[in-house]
Amino acid sequence: MTPFTMFTSHRHRTFLYLNKALNPNPLFPSLFSLHFCTNTSDSTSFAISYLINNFGFSPQCASKLCSTYNVRFKTTKQPDYVLNFFRNQGFIDSQVGNMISKAPWLLTCNPSKRVLPKFQFLLSKGVSTSDIVTLITKRPVILSPSLKNHIVPTYELLHRFFKSDKDIIACAIGNPGILVNHFVPQNIKLLIENGVVDSNISNMLRVQSTVLSTNDNDFLKVVEELKDLGFNPSQSLFYVALIAKIKVTKTRWEEKVAAFKKWGWSDEDALEAFKKQPHCMLTSVDKINSVMSFWVNQLGWDARAIVKLPRVFGSSLERRIIPRAAVLQYILKKGFLKKKASLTTPFIVTDKSFLERYINRYKEESSYLLKLYEEKLDLAHARDETDTMS
Repeated sequence: MTPFTMFTSHRHRTFLYLNKALNPNPLFPSLFSLHFCTNTSDSTSFAISYLINNFGFSPQCASKLCSTYNVRFKTTKQPDYVLNFFRNQGFIDSQVGNMISKAPWLLTCNPSKRVLPKFQFLLSKGVSTSDIVTLITKRPVILSPSLKNHIVPTYELLHRFFKSDKDIIACAIGNPGILVNHFVPQNIKLLIENGVVDSNISNMLRVQSTVLSTNDNDFLKVVEELKDLGFNPSQSLFYVALIAKIKVTKTRWEEKVAAFKKWGWSDEDALEAFKKQPHCMLTSVDKINSVMSFWVNQLGWDARAIVKLPRVFGSSLERRIIPRAAVLQYILKKGFLKKKASLTTPFIVTDKSFLERYINRYKEESSYLLKLYEEKLDLAHARDETDTMS
């Protein structure tokens, strides 16, 4: 008889019903459930029973977890010890249940040797108990790698770029895999070997640390591809291009190129824009179309002008592009700008620089231009507030 058949038998269905009635909190097994489990002979079936009775898993789910993670035990002594260990560390029952659903193998480990040293290590780095609970609940796989052979060396490597325990922990809470994934230290070392400076690796870790969890062979291919395209590993554009190439799937990449071509760009234009400002390929297709539609259909300008400064796509359409475009349209109409003046530069300069170069410099018109500019900004803020309330 298979474990699944055993749990769907009349006897077990009756037991499950009675146990649920006698024991409303599945994380605290009743005497009835303990007595029943003790009489179960097969270690795998026993483990399945334990997961069902103590965590409320379905027979199918419990069976799959035990099979996938090879979870076996014949008495409640070991798993009960593990559950009590985590409760004593500050985990509430729902967190323990969530953690076991992701890492049922914890029920068979020796927490004093496998888990406690990692808790102590994190505490020594200034991590609060509540943050440890959050971190482990979110990604219990962090308890899997060797502390000595992986977690400590990876932590020390990360400290080279973050410079503080606080920043490493903040990164780990946002992306627990940073301390777990074995590709992370390999890929960091690969970047160092290829001339990527520490400040850029630090920025990558802060902006998109998940990229470093990429398979090292795939990671190397992208690094080599970007170098072939002319990206300099020592410059900041390199790590932005790396993020774009890894985060954007091939299908999505082609959709974005198609969106650019829809507005008159060529494949060469898209590649040139990417090489000038890789951020443009991190822009959504909807954002590309919104900016292009405004630029071409409402302003009447050439879409290819953006190829030279694709940073425009990183600007907010409502809060930056539309207000500044209103000012530009007016001074163009008045003939204040030279014919060869860039149409894209006004959209990427700072607010202070924009005011100085495109509003305040025209003394007689500055009051009107400022009013026009602020009216558009007020409309954008009003829309933001409406969106927030809705």
